[in-house]
Amino acid sequence: MFSEVLEKYDWDEITARIAAKTYRDVERALAKATPDLDDFMALVSPAAAPYLEQMAQLSRRYTQQRFGKTISMYIPMYITNSCTNSCVYCGFNRHNKFPRVILTPEQIEAECKAIRRLGPFENLLIVTGENPRAAGTDYLETALRVCRPYFNNLTIEVMPLSEEDYHRLTLSGLNGVVCFQETYHRERYKVYHPAGMKSNFEWRVNGYDRMGAAGVHKIGMGVLIGLEDWRTDVTMMALHLMYLRKKYWRTRYSVNFPRMRPSESGFQPNVVMTDRELAQLTFAFRIFDHDVDISMSTRETPLFRNNMVALGATSMSAGSKTEPGGYETYPQALEQFAVSDERTPAQVEADIRARGYEVVWKDWDKIFD
Repeated sequence: MFSEVLEKYDWDEITARIAAKTYRDVERALAKATPDLDDFMALVSPAAAPYLEQMAQLSRRYTQQRFGKTISMYIPMYITNSCTNSCVYCGFNRHNKFPRVILTPEQIEAECKAIRRLGPFENLLIVTGENPRAAGTDYLETALRVCRPYFNNLTIEVMPLSEEDYHRLTLSGLNGVVCFQETYHRERYKVYHPAGMKSNFEWRVNGYDRMGAAGVHKIGMGVLIGLEDWRTDVTMMALHLMYLRKKYWRTRYSVNFPRMRPSESGFQPNVVMTDRELAQLTFAFRIFDHDVDISMSTRETPLFRNNMVALGATSMSAGSKTEPGGYETYPQALEQFAVSDERTPAQVEADIRARGYEVVWKDWDKIFD
């Protein structure tokens, strides 16, 4: 399991190694066709800041080689804000006093129909809070079966499950799983997740192993920017990606680096990442892994997302609602976080095409199930 690998890496030591990188380390990393983890540390280090333009051009070249001039579109659908966790930064924290919603199968279908009216989406991300009793595997299986007639590609972002449950859901139409580790800092993780299932660091970080062993077609990874030192956190995620690629080589992978957005929790970020730093991180990941899907959500501004179209991003959401039933059933329910890009899917598509890129609404078909 990856938790055993992670124990061999000291957080403070990695932080110091990144800070000690020089321009020579950066230039050496940029000259390599296949950078290693040490090179990745150089590319996300402060020493790489003057090389942003060179990194952008490399990122553009590798992205076009692997993905062409395309951006794949997806849309999230929140089906419950019921949660038993106490994550201090999340609007769904169980201590926040607001009505909890668990959509019925009929309401889920109504949301599917509303999303279809927004645009020709085929990639749906189903999102829940973490409440295994009220919205566990049985509920997720029902949701997948309701959504399958409307969408060709179904991904879930839910509580970590057992290997058996992941495999069971693949038989009900599941194509992919997204799970945010939030932070790889084992000790600080406990501070941000004091209670609930999510407080178990090992269960969460080893969830990716269970996804891979269950034969999940695509695994999405991410850390939440704003908790701990972002350079160290993403280096641990790069290490995790290397491990997964070697062990579960049949699986596709995606990464996302969401910056913290305002939520009902009122939590203030401990770390603030600038746009230039997020661009640097995007370029570093593309140079490190030419094949990984890099996703940009509506947490980011329209201007930033437009700029990333040609520089490394390969998938984007549009028209997102982050409250359960937000498209049709409960349009005024509590959001998990506030979105930054409020453009319609048609407006996002037009801006992507204006940059000479094609919009891909469908890249998976039921025939491959």
